[in-house]
Formats: sequence, C-alpha cells, structure tokens
Amino acid sequence: MAVQHKRLGQHGVFVSNICLGTMNFGWHTDETESFKIMDRALELGINFFDTADVYGWGGEHGDTEAIIGRWFAQGGGRREATVLATKVFNPVRREANLREYNTDNRGLSAYKIRKHCEGSLKRLQTDWIDLYQMHHIDRECPWDETWQAFGSLIDQGKVVYVGSSNFAGWDIATACQEASKRGLMGLASEQSIYHLNNRMVELEVIPACRHYGLGLIPWSPLDGGLLGGALEKLESGRRKGENFEKQVEANRGKLEKYETLCREIGHPPGEVALAWLLHNPIVTAPIIGPRTLAQLDSAVRATEIVLDDETQQKLDAIFPGPGGEAPNAYAW
Repeated sequence: MAVQHKRLGQHGVFVSNICLGTMNFGWHTDETESFKIMDRALELGINFFDTADVYGWGGEHGDTEAIIGRWFAQGGGRREATVLATKVFNPVRREANLREYNTDNRGLSAYKIRKHCEGSLKRLQTDWIDLYQMHHIDRECPWDETWQAFGSLIDQGKVVYVGSSNFAGWDIATACQEASKRGLMGLASEQSIYHLNNRMVELEVIPACRHYGLGLIPWSPLDGGLLGGALEKLESGRRKGENFEKQVEANRGKLEKYETLCREIGHPPGEVALAWLLHNPIVTAPIIGPRTLAQLDSAVRATEIVLDDETQQKLDAIFPGPGGEAPNAYAW
C-alpha cells in the first residue's frame, strides 16, 4: 500500500495523504475497535488524525477526543507519531459541567477559543494541538479578537498551526490578510466538503487555498456513502434507511453510470472516489471515517489507483462540477 506524505499546503509539516477521521469513534465504533484502527493507521503510514471537540454522538460532546486521549496514554510513542488536528466553534456540553452560554453555543470568541482549547487538551491527554481548526466561520466576531486568541495559544506552545473549515473563499482571504497584519502565519489548511458529487469549492475555495498556500482537506469524500457503491449495497440490503434511499433515488442516473465505470476499470466505487481526490494536487488528504479495519484498508488501497486521462474525463462527464474556477465558470 502506498500512503505518501506531503506538505500541508505550502507549510513545512509533512502529513499523510490520507487523514484518519475519528467522528465514528464512540458512536458506530467502540473504544476497543477505535484503538485498533488508530494503531493500524500508524502501521500503514497514516500520521494525520482529525477530530473535533463536539464529536461524541454516541454519548456526549468530547467523548471522541477522550477516546483518542486514552489511546495516547498507552504510550509507545503514539502521540509523537501523530499530527493531531481538532476543532473549535460548536457547543461542547458535558454532564459534569454547569451550563454556560459561550460553551453551549457556537462562535469563535477569544473566551471560547481559550476555554475549549483547554478542554480539548485535557481530554486528548496532550500538551499541544498540531492543527487547531475553526469548525465554521463566525462573521460576527472581529478578527482582532479571534487572531489574538490563536496567537496567544501559539505563543504558549499549545497550538502549532491554525486551520479553517467550512470557510468561503473570501473568508479564507480575509483571515489570511488579517493574520498577516499581525505578523502571524495565518491559515495552514481549509477543510471543506468536496467529492465527485459536490464540486462547488472549485469555484472560489480552491483558488483561495492555492493563492494563500493552504492545504485542502476534503471531508465526506464518499458523499455520505453514495459514492461507495450505494446501488449495490441498497439492492443487497447492506445499507438501509429512508434518507439514504431518497438520496440514492435522487442520484440514481449518475450512480448507475458511475458504478458501471468502476466495474469497467476494476476498482470499487469508494476507492475510485478517493483516488479522484488524490489526483488533484491542491488536495492534501481526504478525511476517511472508517468504522472497521477493513474499511481503513480499503481506503488506503485508493492511494495505489492511477486514473488515466480518459477515465478522469468520463468521471467529469458523469459529475461535471461547476465548470471551473470563478469568474470563468460563469462569465469570461
């Protein structure tokens, strides 16, 4: 298997070209299996792990970070071998904590960033976060305040790089310009939804990432499972659910062509979808969310797939995207 390491955008740190997403830990995947997946990821060369303070849908917010923290606590160099990314913005409600308005709501105030960073560090059982990401844009909080908070955490050695997630292209530009005014490095990465069936970031987010040197970290690379062989799974009964069935029916025409093409080239649909992202030089690492070891191994196999020009053209015909970058996609 061919996991490779590349710079996070134009920054010095090297990360694996597959990012281990942990959202399912403690929800669909119990702690024992989560530990096995993380150990296996390191064995395969995956050093880039992504989580968030809000993850823990099976219990309470922060549970996923706590699972990772207990895995780190086993020692064996696990923390030192991992480039760890987590996020701040969303509510983090814990049973042991009294209700508090800032914690219980969304935002990027200096108060919240400092408080949530301390909570993440404690749950993760680490002294530092390698990539601290804003989980969403907060356009009501002034950048003076937000960057002051991140700058303080960097000065204290608690944060190394700052990233964004779900930012518009102009939000990326604004954040980077405001950071530059303060002598700060600015954003290292942007985490956006990006897959064959949703290519809207090609309009303005990808050009902004390229201009400012950000790495792009696509989330939901299989479109919630639609690009992972949805038709076959639905017909065989391996995947059910009213919402999933509605999504399949809404996209059936494209999925039939897509899964036929995947059979023709001899690769599973989920692996082809990941390979398509990996062929884009702006992409640092798509985030995978394996529930099992088998799903992890399947995702890594995608790194070995070579999609020739003809195949990529066929994929573009099935999933045409917005027509390129702005403004050429809609003007001249």
